[in-house]
This record gives sequence, C-alpha cells and structure tokens, in this order.
Amino acid sequence: MAGEIHTFFDGSWYQGDVAVMKAGDHGAWLGSTVFDGARLVNGLMPDLRPHLERVNRSAEAMLIKPTYTVDQMIEIVREGVTKFAPGEAIYIRPMYWGITGEASVVEPAYGGGTGFCMALEAMEMPAEDAAATLGKTRYRRPTLDVAVCNAKTGSLYPNNGRMIAEVRARGFTNALVTDQLGNVAESATANIFMVKDGEVFTPIANGTFLSGLTRARHIKNLRADGITVHEAVLTYADFEAADEVFLSGNFAKVTPVTQFEDTHYDIGPITKRTRELYWDWAKTDMKM
Repeated sequence: MAGEIHTFFDGSWYQGDVAVMKAGDHGAWLGSTVFDGARLVNGLMPDLRPHLERVNRSAEAMLIKPTYTVDQMIEIVREGVTKFAPGEAIYIRPMYWGITGEASVVEPAYGGGTGFCMALEAMEMPAEDAAATLGKTRYRRPTLDVAVCNAKTGSLYPNNGRMIAEVRARGFTNALVTDQLGNVAESATANIFMVKDGEVFTPIANGTFLSGLTRARHIKNLRADGITVHEAVLTYADFEAADEVFLSGNFAKVTPVTQFEDTHYDIGPITKRTRELYWDWAKTDMKM
C-alpha cells in the first residue's frame, strides 16, 4: 500500500513513521544527518550492498561513527521487506545522525553517540514515460572546502530545494545545475547524461556532486553494450545541442528529459536502451 512505512530503530521494528530523533539530538539541532536510498522492485534489490557501504562512508565523512556493518544492515532489510505485501515496490532508506556534541560536529571527545534507523516505505516506481523538464538556476553546487560534498547528507538538500522552487516558478520540474565554474554538474535531484551523435556524455566527477552508484552502473552497462561514454566537462551549450537527455538516480533509475529551457528532446533510443540494460543487469544482482 502506497505510503506504508516500517521503521527499524533502537533494535526493534515499528509500524509507521515513528519519531526517532529528539530535539536535543545533534542531527535535529545542527544537521549532522546522512542517509542513502535503495530499491526493492519485482523482488530485486539492485546495488543494495554498495548503497549500504556508502551510507557508512557518508557517516565517516560527517565525522559520525557508523554503528552497523553492511551485513547487519542487509539482514535488517531482508527482515523488513517481509512486513509488506508480496510484490510491493519499496524504498529502502538507512539513516545515521549525531546525538551529542558541541556546536560543530559530533566527536568522541564530545561524548559522541550515533543514531540509526532503517525506514522502508512502499513507493511505486515512476512510469517509464514520466519525463522531466529542466530550467537554469542561479544557485550552484558547493565545493568540498565549503560543504560536505563527499557525503549523502541532508544538509545539502535545502540548496537543492531552492533550485527546484526557482525553476518550478517558471514551469519546469527540475533544475540543471552548474558548479562554481559554470560547468554542468547534475540536476537538482539526480545525475545527468546527454546523447550526441550516438555517443553518451556525462559531467566528469569533480567533487562538487555525488557521483552516483546508478550513474556508475549505467556507464558500465552502456560501455559493455558497445556504446561510447564520455565523462567530460560540459556546459549549458552542450545540452542545448544534445539529441537526448536523461537523469540517473536510485529513485527512478532512468528519467527521460523532454525539455531544457527552449530546447526540446524526444525520448530517444539510447535513453530507452539504458533502462533496458539496467533492468537486465539487475536480474543478476541481489534478490530478496
């Protein structure tokens, strides 16, 4: 059932969107939260282990000590998905946050303490033809010297939110975002690819955005299929000249883009092929 949630917290499972943070927790007060997302779809949990490995790396980047091993989290997920009806599509969300500390970060010297929960939520995959439209935004991705860009942290998302609010006011559904040098980094919610003359291009990872696991999977799958993929410095002009554009992220895997400002695109063959390759590969990865 859409919206159904089961939450693992403090060693036990609870039905519903239960409260897991206190007002005095460092995560609630000062934003020391990290999370990740994986999917259960048709009995498949593609790249679950890498997503759980990344949430532990994100915690360490935020100077929080991870308290669960990847294998322990996999067992928690396997137990949790049995609480849903068979065939339900589920979003898998592990989270860590700091509990005690001073006004900067959580460190053992400050008393430490790590909160953890695993929230599983019934959430359907978007339709294959559910497309995005992109607008330009004046807000940019931060760099590692001013933000924790090497973690999937909740503290980065308010910046993404104002990007989306800005472009939605102009009729677009998402933003095409640049780094501090004006080169394209990603969209406000997902990594991005473009196609030109049968070859695929994606912004080269430069530390300003999270180079996603699904992004890496698409690159590997496409290259194995004989399609040339370039990780390159790209500008708005490159996307204006593109033949196809699509987004890449765990939530939808592949989202076609049909418009960037005044430029329109068809949902093309390589966008469709990327999705086919992903789900063909997923059948070989982790299952329930």
